[in-house]
Amino acid sequence: MAALSHKVQNAMDEARILILGTQILIGFGYRSFFEPGFERLLPLEQALKFASLCLLLCAFCLLVLPAAHHRLVEGGNDTPGVHRFTTRVLDLALAPFALALGLEVAVALAPLSRAARLPGGILAGATAAGFWYALTLGVRLRRPHPVTEEPVKPTPLDEKIQHVLTEARMVLPGAQALLGFQFAVSLMDSFDELPPAVRWLHVGNLGCIALSVVLLMTPAAWHRIVERGEETEHFHRIASRLVLAAMVPLAFGISGDLFVVAWRASEALAPSLAAAGAALVTFLGAWFGLTLALRARQERSPAGMRAPA
Repeated sequence: MAALSHKVQNAMDEARILILGTQILIGFGYRSFFEPGFERLLPLEQALKFASLCLLLCAFCLLVLPAAHHRLVEGGNDTPGVHRFTTRVLDLALAPFALALGLEVAVALAPLSRAARLPGGILAGATAAGFWYALTLGVRLRRPHPVTEEPVKPTPLDEKIQHVLTEARMVLPGAQALLGFQFAVSLMDSFDELPPAVRWLHVGNLGCIALSVVLLMTPAAWHRIVERGEETEHFHRIASRLVLAAMVPLAFGISGDLFVVAWRASEALAPSLAAAGAALVTFLGAWFGLTLALRARQERSPAGMRAPA
């Protein structure tokens, strides 16, 4: 049986793998609304493109959630609870990603053959779901593993620092992908067609994402310059706070640019505000509202007390 600390680290590394796949589609998904070919899509295909982007953002929200849970609920400690939570969230995040993949394939087939949109999209989504759920669950049922609960022990400082640095690398790819989109879109001809207020909103969103990237990269600089590579509890606290702080402007930047692409697709204020507002509530509600509620419930339950630092 793998040690609990190794299982937690592996789960975080697996989240990074999934985020790396998601970030590319998110970046291209935002940018596609400003490409010349977007205007040639039918309204249904444009709606599918927007739905795909929303599903990818849902997947990204779920993939980042374990980092917030580990920081806020478990205080960076390795517990069976954080491993279970991470496993369940990663399993759930694959569903919107598979749906988004199917929609993206359907839209990509439209210029070649609109008759192939539906079967192509279904085939892509079903293939992903088949490998990620049907195959893995089938193998799991044939190979049951005994459930064992390890006693909760204090997590060594070096492992806690390794985890917080991994979690910074989990959040960073999504911020980088969106920042690249923001820089590129501001130079595209279609960007000039937006109203001045929407363009300035995009600039504000760019500032939010840039701030998030700076905060996420600060732990590495702090560890080298301030701590000289030493592992200290002070660095662990600073790095944890920086990772959590970076998620706030990231949520605002992602939601704000969802307003921009919704406006680009519809040129209607109400649906654009609704999409951005729903995204902001989802991100902040999951990353902070849910985790703080779980922490409060855990603190009220003696059986669920966190491991001592």
